[in-house]
Amino acid sequence: MAFSNHRLQRTFALIVATALMTSGGVAAARPHWVGTWSTPQQVPEPNNALPAHSLDNATLRQLVRASIGGSAFRIRVSNVFGTAPLRIDSVHVARATATNSSRVDPASDRAVTFSGQSDIVVPAGAEYLSDPIAMPLAPLATLAISMHFPEQPAGQTGHPGSRATSYLISGDHVADAELAGATKIEHWYFLTEIDAAEAPQASAVAVVGDSITDGHGVPTDSNERWTDILAQRLVAAHRDVGVLNLGIGGNRILLDGLGPNAVARFDRDVIDRPGVKYLIVLEGVNDLGTSTREHPISAADHQALIRNIIAGYAQMVARAHDHGIKAIGATIMPYAGSGYYHPDAANEADRQAINAWIRTPGHFDAVVDFDKLMRDPRRPTYLRPDYDLGDGLHPSVKGYQAMGDAVPLSLFR
Repeated sequence: MAFSNHRLQRTFALIVATALMTSGGVAAARPHWVGTWSTPQQVPEPNNALPAHSLDNATLRQLVRASIGGSAFRIRVSNVFGTAPLRIDSVHVARATATNSSRVDPASDRAVTFSGQSDIVVPAGAEYLSDPIAMPLAPLATLAISMHFPEQPAGQTGHPGSRATSYLISGDHVADAELAGATKIEHWYFLTEIDAAEAPQASAVAVVGDSITDGHGVPTDSNERWTDILAQRLVAAHRDVGVLNLGIGGNRILLDGLGPNAVARFDRDVIDRPGVKYLIVLEGVNDLGTSTREHPISAADHQALIRNIIAGYAQMVARAHDHGIKAIGATIMPYAGSGYYHPDAANEADRQAINAWIRTPGHFDAVVDFDKLMRDPRRPTYLRPDYDLGDGLHPSVKGYQAMGDAVPLSLFR
């Protein structure tokens, strides 16, 4: 029976990865790494940081869901915002039995090494890749990554908006099938990426955004962000395109706030991720909202804000093009109902001007018009009532579903 193209691609990726691992990583055959999961890093706010001494002789188990699968995979540990070297003396990975449990399949448990060593010391400001993990990774599989910390790191690097439960327990329990009695935490720390060994034509789409991309409002452990919906559709269509959610709640294009601004983090979060061939940018509402949240600004300041946001977009597009990445712009959705930002007519005029620039051919390579999709036909400055979480700013679960369903798969060649 003839193989389908998809099965041939998978077979090739398996041969390549096996050759690498059986040859000690020497030269001739190296896997084609593609990001299958990623999350952007920041300094956790005090209310989202782990308490002092909580990582002294402690195990942290974190669950993440892959998008595409592969014949093998690797992980990336981050100490980008650490102020001293980060030591982790043992890391294990296994298949989780559920998205809302610390239990793993013991038969799938693997010890992870870094340059052949189980003990890793990551310099301050750096990220380290693991050695290839010789275990097949199924599309949409949930992995549990368990790390043992001998002592509390100096400075924390993490992602507060995990929308997933992590498990913290005293002692070295990285190989335990279940972490009974562990403290549950809805954040990720020191873990930024999983790459899959895939066929040569496989690729990834990096999605840069704020809390709307980060998934504010989705139930914990549900994987119902709009990017999750997109990943499911791509897998169902047998498209080897990983989906990397690079949203940070409260993020802005121009200024730091909750996390570094989008332009500043662009190279680390997009350019440095393996296999990225597509980019979606859905940012700007926080720049607009914070500009007048405390007090009105002048007409000249409004115009300067528009110019500077557009310049930020243009810089990201140029950086993407320098690396052969297709840049897709997403229009800013309505937020007139937001009690947090209480926008007025001037804010709405700013949004319309920026969306007009996004839609204009020649700026982005393609456009996903989330504004048109999500607005209330009767009151177009507001979100559709059934797509509104209730705060006038963030989508409901139904709204996220609509967003994930609206992205044309034809954008990904």
